[in-house]
Amino acid sequence: MEGFTEITNFPLKQKQKNMKKHFLLITSILFLPLFLYGQSNRIVGIWLTEEGTSQVEIYKGSDGKYHGKIVWLDEPYENGKPKIDDENPDPKLAKRPIMGLSLVKNFKYSSKKKQWVDGVIYDPDNGKTYDCYAWFENGNFNTLYLKGYVMGIRMLGRSTVWKRERKRS
Repeated sequence: MEGFTEITNFPLKQKQKNMKKHFLLITSILFLPLFLYGQSNRIVGIWLTEEGTSQVEIYKGSDGKYHGKIVWLDEPYENGKPKIDDENPDPKLAKRPIMGLSLVKNFKYSSKKKQWVDGVIYDPDNGKTYDCYAWFENGNFNTLYLKGYVMGIRMLGRSTVWKRERKRS
């Protein structure tokens, strides 16, 4: 009798296995976007620039892209007045304040490359804007690597490293 019971329960056990597989597949499909969303937002936060003289806040814009603006300067004033973007070749832009200035723009997260790509970075020290991408290394999400480059050639550029920290006042 026992052998007969095992044979009749076989289709039921197979159905249970199939249901478990389907459940795991559906659960994975549902949670994958949440995982990728979490990965892409790792760049959001306050970053101390390599020189240690400014902080940049990176945020996700309403356009779904990542942007960053200067939120703290070690020396916000020059000759008693707020520092301005005086190295910018455009006379109108050369009068804008450095504080609040958009430094990085338009990054999109590439889950394939595990990088934020297609962005630009502005260098207020020389008034130039460069194509840029950013990434983390070795699972360290408190050190952000950025590389600005020219003419679409990643080899023609320079890198900088920013450190995550709390906003200074």
